[in-house]
Amino acid sequence: MDKVFNTPLAHLLGALLVLLAPIFLQGVEGTIGVNYGTVADDLPPPVQVASFLRDSTFIRRVRLFDANPEILKAFARTGISVTVNVPNDLIPQLTMLSFAQQWVEINVLPYVPATNIVRILVGNEVISTANKLLIVSLVPAMETLQAALVEKSLDRHIRISTPHFLGILSNSSPPSTGKFRPGYDIHVLKPLLEFLRATNSPFMINPYPFFDSSDNTLDYALFRPNPGVFDETTQLTYTNMLDAQLDAVFSALKLLDFEDIEIVIAETGWPSRGDPGQAGVDTGIAAEYNKKLIQHVMSGIGTPLMPNRSFETYIFALFNEDLKPGPTCERNFGLFKPDMTPVYDIGIVHPRVANAAANTDHSHTNSRTNLLLLLLVCLMCF
Repeated sequence: MDKVFNTPLAHLLGALLVLLAPIFLQGVEGTIGVNYGTVADDLPPPVQVASFLRDSTFIRRVRLFDANPEILKAFARTGISVTVNVPNDLIPQLTMLSFAQQWVEINVLPYVPATNIVRILVGNEVISTANKLLIVSLVPAMETLQAALVEKSLDRHIRISTPHFLGILSNSSPPSTGKFRPGYDIHVLKPLLEFLRATNSPFMINPYPFFDSSDNTLDYALFRPNPGVFDETTQLTYTNMLDAQLDAVFSALKLLDFEDIEIVIAETGWPSRGDPGQAGVDTGIAAEYNKKLIQHVMSGIGTPLMPNRSFETYIFALFNEDLKPGPTCERNFGLFKPDMTPVYDIGIVHPRVANAAANTDHSHTNSRTNLLLLLLVCLMCF
């Protein structure tokens, strides 16, 4: 084996992979987004954030938790796809067409097409609130908002959905037994899924292996080598928790005959800091999860029940948010500090930014292309 790895061909292949790495990483633009939360008093102005994401990172998708006008203006002409959010407390009002029309007039029309708004989320984890008024109003609100978009000919560019907590599942392990909670499955989720299918919109979920992990399952949650979890029904083995969570949702969708609907990961992440004594929480582990997450969802491998696909995924979160309530970890999910330096490196910052001594993009591209061509020519000789 050592002889193979020490051949000129092996060295050339190694060099080729190094040169190709930045090219592959640019695929992040299409698949990976970030959640841009603002529950903090030390964040940079939105215009700086938008410019930073456009010029210094590979991120080309952003999810907001509201429709903040300053942020929407800041993302104008950046080319970054923006998702906005209607707060939970506005859902009952949104069932009225006049209110939905007004919401679109105020929160969408002034900003498009300069700002590339591609999705509106109605609420967040609404079913988990157990608020009957919000839950029964959810689908009618989405339908009414859709009608308001149709009136303005925005429905072909802007889709409507709503993110869900995995608590909507009554069963999730093994993944093949995944199903939605009784009552919600037929009366809420089936009409919701019919709407999503009719409008070509995705089913959005917030899976967090972090919150379901323990000392015994940390390797499984972090995509590390582990014995895996065997599903007796499908005879499939799961090597990471995220795949199991996604396939449990897929099984629940299939049970209602909606397995054709795309699944989007609206939130997932790992904190870099926790309370004293909290296991599995530090910058190294957070970097490990998010870096492997990007590699996995972009790989095209898919999951055991959904092979050969990638998943649009939004990492939580862009910044640490110092005013969020709850345990320490809730304030430390950010990829970046307020000064926009990385909390840890997961490869989403352009190399020219990470390395201040780097040459311009043009020279990098030309030299990389020339070397790549040279290597390919050399490889043809073997």
